[in-house]
Amino acid sequence: MARARLQDVAQRAGVSLATASRVLNGSDRQPGPQLVERVRAAAAELGYVVNAQAQALARARTGLLGLVVQDISDPYFSTIAAGAQAAARERGRLVLLASTERDPAAERDAVAAFAAHRVDGIVVAGTRWSSDEDAALVAELGAYEAAGGRAVIVGQPLGDARVVRPPNAEGARDLATALLGQGHRRFVVLSGPARVATSQERAGAFAEAVRAGGGDVVATLETEFSRDGGHEIGDELARLVRAEAGEPPCVFAVTDVMAIGVIARLRELGVEVPRDVRVAGFDDVPTLRDHAPALTTVHIPLEEMGRRAVVAAVDDGAAATETVVDHEVVLRESTRP
Repeated sequence: MARARLQDVAQRAGVSLATASRVLNGSDRQPGPQLVERVRAAAAELGYVVNAQAQALARARTGLLGLVVQDISDPYFSTIAAGAQAAARERGRLVLLASTERDPAAERDAVAAFAAHRVDGIVVAGTRWSSDEDAALVAELGAYEAAGGRAVIVGQPLGDARVVRPPNAEGARDLATALLGQGHRRFVVLSGPARVATSQERAGAFAEAVRAGGGDVVATLETEFSRDGGHEIGDELARLVRAEAGEPPCVFAVTDVMAIGVIARLRELGVEVPRDVRVAGFDDVPTLRDHAPALTTVHIPLEEMGRRAVVAAVDDGAAATETVVDHEVVLRESTRP
């Protein structure tokens, strides 16, 4: 049996081909309720299947969203992606995902590919790099928006795109104040490379608040902005801890995954947390539920950031150009004096 065509539906319903197309392909220009019902009934009787490409043209949208993350294996990004997926599904959209392995060129290429596929919106989640490294991405997002698309950044502002901003500086300052309140006075900051904006925001605000509160940052160690980076710096941190006399220092790792990595390496070297050194992180990623010792951190609503980014990308009523999410310092066993 031949597959039903749109022309067959129009003929059965007694309407023009254009009217049948507007009803079945979701155009904003809908006829009256009686005609809509006739067309839908005819389509059901004939077993007509909607053509997705025609539907996209009628709606001036594809029903697709592009989500670019820097490392989907990192629970920070996978949790944001989960929130974005949930919000997109509620709005009848399908998410296309690109994970760039923290490569600025791959970010730009992903945005270009999504724009070429006429996605309804693009969300880019991740720390920003140097202005030179981000320049190509800024240009690509600008071209996409100039063509009628809508781009949203989860992280630091970039070009004219809308922003869902994590409270990097605010959370780091509040964490420092809370740790000083626990009695800690000597700190080590475990930071990422200088080109990583998130790392610099968190490390700088934390150190500033420590000094303002009468504490001392005895060292700042730089490593890769990842779990493996934390693990690799563990040997250097162990030597520093063993050389320090008096009360054990408190380490602030600018992400939870770096904190998890460094704690794992310290344990391998016989340095125990919190007996020999105290450690705090930032983000409150879901995997901390199973981590021992329980990690002190700054909780930020990662899933909510993903949801808000999708809302900003697709909802016409989302007027705000920048949204800053809340945070909460969570003191746990890893910094217990």
